[in-house]
Amino acid sequence: MSNSVTICSVGSVDEGILEHIAKCISIRCGLTFRISLRMENPRYAYNDTRCQYNSKRILKRLLQQSPRDTFRLIGVTTVDLYVPILKFVFGLAQIEGKCSIISLHRLCPQFYDQPSNPDLLLARVEKTALHELGHTFGITHCRNRHCVMYSSTRIEDTDFKHSEFCPTCLDLFHWFLKKSLSESP
Repeated sequence: MSNSVTICSVGSVDEGILEHIAKCISIRCGLTFRISLRMENPRYAYNDTRCQYNSKRILKRLLQQSPRDTFRLIGVTTVDLYVPILKFVFGLAQIEGKCSIISLHRLCPQFYDQPSNPDLLLARVEKTALHELGHTFGITHCRNRHCVMYSSTRIEDTDFKHSEFCPTCLDLFHWFLKKSLSESP
């Protein structure tokens, strides 16, 4: 297995956003990447009562359809995600698992009645993708509000934190990465 991270749109996502995530992962984590073909719109995960999409169902489908030779997979979607115990999530990952999903829906400034701001959107996407990737390596939430692993329960949390791991989480990332690579067949 390679140390390649696959980035895959779930539904229609602007390719520039996928490329930005790929570049960010390469620079911040030293991992190679590939952008996969688009997966279908996640209608199967839609909840009529909530008018949102169940992120756990999407993760399950991503895991079933992920390429065997991918090290980690990040799904990117435009739909509004939730987990049953929360009103919404910006993303979700399998802790020490292979897959994660992030949503652009609540990362877009327009969701908060603000004007379109592509740079702000890309900064939020980068932080969310790195955060969920960190979870796939087993890194939990950090107490440092500037660390990318700080929990984002509000968009202000995402905007405040930086798009990099604090020194402690960076050490953990490298340790978990080394461990994951040594356990790979």
